[in-house]
Amino acid sequence: MIDDLTRQVKASMGIFESREEDDVYGLLAEFSNPSTLMHAAESVRERGYSHFDTHSPFPIHGMDRAMGLGNSKVGYFTFGGGLTGLIVGYWLQWWTAAVDYPLNISGKPLFAIEPSIPIIFEVVVLFSAFGAVAGMFALNGLPRPYHPLFYSERFKKATDDGFFLHIAASDTQFDQNDTAQMLRDIGALNVELIQDDGVADA
Repeated sequence: MIDDLTRQVKASMGIFESREEDDVYGLLAEFSNPSTLMHAAESVRERGYSHFDTHSPFPIHGMDRAMGLGNSKVGYFTFGGGLTGLIVGYWLQWWTAAVDYPLNISGKPLFAIEPSIPIIFEVVVLFSAFGAVAGMFALNGLPRPYHPLFYSERFKKATDDGFFLHIAASDTQFDQNDTAQMLRDIGALNVELIQDDGVADA
């Protein structure tokens, strides 16, 4: 049960596992332009696939909708970071003024919220930024120095003029032959089988 949950969480971050019996990681299909890639993503989603991803040299407007992705969850991390910053900032101001280094200035209270607001605000902004960046890295499965697609010669075009769709073998709908034929039917120029033994080449 824990293994299944781990696989689902990793899949939500775009980290897919290869099949144990034959090390098949999935199929990588190349498309001619952004429009055909977006239509391919829509077709793949409509056919029930969920473990797939698209790769292009630049962001394609509407691709998240075509893939069936929901709203970004980075905001939750940002809110959590901001809430933590609020608590830490308030505690920091109270501790330094009233506990660690109390100064009696004209009989005024050792701690007051009004003069502490700028510092608390800055700490909230700082921790919100930390939360946003940490959330972005976590939800994207980064850093990820090793990826099976890096060993595809054709995939190098993804940083220049190539548009790719990858369907993972971990998807319940995945069938090597049927999925490959489906990708060709929806306009793939080339379909490549990607295998992964989990070992990075030197």
